[in-house]
Amino acid sequence: MGKITRALMKAAEERIEHMEKAIQIKEYDQFVARKMDNSLIDARIIAYFDPKSVISEQYKILTTNLLSSNNNKPMKVILLTSSIHSEGKTITSLNLAITMSRAVHKPKILLIDADLRKGKMMRYLGIKQEKGLSEVLNGQASFKDVLFNLDIDHLTFMAPGAVPPNPAELLASDAMKELLNEAKSMFDYVLIDAPPVIPVTDAVILGGMVDGSLMVVQAGRTQRGMVDRAAELLHQGHVKILGHVLTGIEYFVPEYIYRYL
Repeated sequence: MGKITRALMKAAEERIEHMEKAIQIKEYDQFVARKMDNSLIDARIIAYFDPKSVISEQYKILTTNLLSSNNNKPMKVILLTSSIHSEGKTITSLNLAITMSRAVHKPKILLIDADLRKGKMMRYLGIKQEKGLSEVLNGQASFKDVLFNLDIDHLTFMAPGAVPPNPAELLASDAMKELLNEAKSMFDYVLIDAPPVIPVTDAVILGGMVDGSLMVVQAGRTQRGMVDRAAELLHQGHVKILGHVLTGIEYFVPEYIYRYL
């Protein structure tokens, strides 16, 4: 085989490789998640029903803080957790995801329900989605096959899937790391709704794979000691705590502020 022939063959191989990469990128750009209809979204998802409300404005402030912080190394994967159960973590995740998807530059958002034990996101969205994160980690479904969206532009969801016998082990697996890498290549931001910190280790495991974590705290219910203990566990797992989101607050909004809003 002559030098010219070898050079032509090498050039052809490089061109094929380049085309394959271009096709792969094009597939990601053109990918459209399956559309779910007839959802019955929970009334507590205020950002969906009333984006101009006082509560929605608080989520906009939170979104602004998240998107403008740490400009040298933008955060792409954010974990939401709490100290104990029923602090409003999933409601907060949904409201934040919707608000972020409506930011000025219209980022593509993926919200993953990573509570493989008692995930509630599908209940709040009012839909049934059998396959999700559990099936992807078990190798029973592909990443793109379990993604879906509703009538919210730029926002995609992933259900928790069936309850596995080994949730902590699945979340700690290489498959979870690969899933997040694929998610980061397709979306601008990935939000993970994780189980509470104190009852199980799942949030600490996931915390090592994300850029930062938000802790949801319910006012008037969660004891300070619980919050401190949860923060201690996250720090031990080298999880960066970005801040706290206080839920369940009842406060008076002066009339002159309400008129402006």
